[in-house]
Parts: sequence; structure tokens; C-alpha cells
Amino acid sequence: MAAESAAIISMVLEVQPEHIAMLKAVIESYDNLVTLRTADPVRHHLKLWFSPEHQGDVDAVLAELAPSCPMRRIA
Repeated sequence: MAAESAAIISMVLEVQPEHIAMLKAVIESYDNLVTLRTADPVRHHLKLWFSPEHQGDVDAVLAELAPSCPMRRIA
């Protein structure tokens, strides 16, 4: 297995509390796309992990959700 295929990308999003449940439900509805956990419950930060080959899909899902689920990428 090449080193590139073993890499994992992570992303931290700040999401308004009232939108977290909806974001998690939509993200988790895509089987094996993203692993999502709460990184900081006080600041409403969610951390996503995914493989490089899913970067385009993750970006597309987040862009589709953005109008109804305001979020800001932290890292």
C-alpha cells in the first residue's frame, strides 16, 4: 500500500449548536465517507476524518449544506 493511500485528512468545523444534529445526520448518512466527532463541545467544533479520495465528495456535501447549516472551517 502506497503512503498516499494510507493518509487521512482531518478538518475541524465550527457549527452553530442548533445545526449540529442535522449536520451529523446528513454526514453520517453517507456510509464510509467521513468519521465525525465532537472536538470541542463548548466551542461547537466538530472534527471530520476522511480519506484523500473522498475530499471532493466531502467538499461537495459541505457546500450543499452551507446555506441551511452555517459553518466555518477552523482547521
